[in-house]
Amino acid sequence: MEKGAAASGEGRPRRPKNGEAPAPDKPMRSGFTTGACAAATAKGATELLVTGQVPQHAVIWLPAGFDHQFELIDQQLEGGSATCATIKDGGDDPDATHLAKIVATVSWRDEPGIELDGGIGVGRVTKPGLPVPVGEAAINPVPRRMITEAVKQVLDEYGVETGVRVVISVPAGEEIALKTLNARLGILGGISILGTRGVVVPFSTSAYMASVVQAISVAQASGCKEIVLTTGGRSEKYAMDMYPHLPEEAFIQMGEFVGFSIKHGKRLGMEKATLVGMPGKLSKVAQGVMMVHSKSAPVDFAFLAEAAREAGVSPELVEAVAGANTASQVAEMMVQAECYSFFETLCSYGCRHCLEHVGGGLTVGMVLVAMDGTLLGQATVSDLDSGAAE
Repeated sequence: MEKGAAASGEGRPRRPKNGEAPAPDKPMRSGFTTGACAAATAKGATELLVTGQVPQHAVIWLPAGFDHQFELIDQQLEGGSATCATIKDGGDDPDATHLAKIVATVSWRDEPGIELDGGIGVGRVTKPGLPVPVGEAAINPVPRRMITEAVKQVLDEYGVETGVRVVISVPAGEEIALKTLNARLGILGGISILGTRGVVVPFSTSAYMASVVQAISVAQASGCKEIVLTTGGRSEKYAMDMYPHLPEEAFIQMGEFVGFSIKHGKRLGMEKATLVGMPGKLSKVAQGVMMVHSKSAPVDFAFLAEAAREAGVSPELVEAVAGANTASQVAEMMVQAECYSFFETLCSYGCRHCLEHVGGGLTVGMVLVAMDGTLLGQATVSDLDSGAAE
């Protein structure tokens, strides 16, 4: 996934259906970012405009440190305007923009220099907090530089001093954007053109982590002092129903990165962070695990059994919890026993571990919900309550 990609959908890592990465001995094929594709098509369109010859490929230098040749399609030259396109290849880590057509149209302009803008399917920034100013096309800084450098290379090669206008379009961009968090981030009308290295590294977590930081930055720029961190889309929906007074910018899908997300929430000035999720993942936070992927740490059933004992259940039920197979199974046991204090105990432990992880400095809440959104338990712990260091 390409770094900083939440806005476009090039940022939510897609894993195999069983939630596991492929076997480590299986080679993984890297892909290319929308930014790299845009730079390649812009170079091809500029060459077509300048020479009148139809290019079949465009070679560009990637920030990752190597050249790559992109295949060009749909080449057209009409008057003072030239167009080229390419199909984005996400490699073995496909995302929402995989196989999207990325188009560049280059035309002459009366003034010198290179003007860059977004066309159909490229979003517009409407909220502060992103690396692109409000009102501009959602083409991130590194892709902007890649595009202008690629175009300038052609102009310099042929000694052209006339200015050009470059418009990047993604015909299916508006539809693709519906599968992303663009609207939440204030990017309307399409996807973002992204990428800091030009390549999409299969199953990289850096993109997701960058997307979390970007979302918290947008929340900060929108004036939020409180964020709600959820483990996924379903828990986010439930969280929005629970906290209708909060703006949508306050809701951030942290995925598996609990500790990372809270740390950056604190760094960016949040006064409160509330975790909302289901027992399967958040019971791990109660254990003190800050990375809740299935491979990061197993569920500690001895810990859950002790929490059940603290909640006052029968010795038989404590023993059943210790021998359970999943945290969800334990949750079902507690619901059947109507022992909701068990969930409050887990939430209290989770809050305290989060505060210890970040060294205090904010209030942490935790809410456990069932698969159908039923509230199971909640707790809120401040520095004063937890004794965490200021």
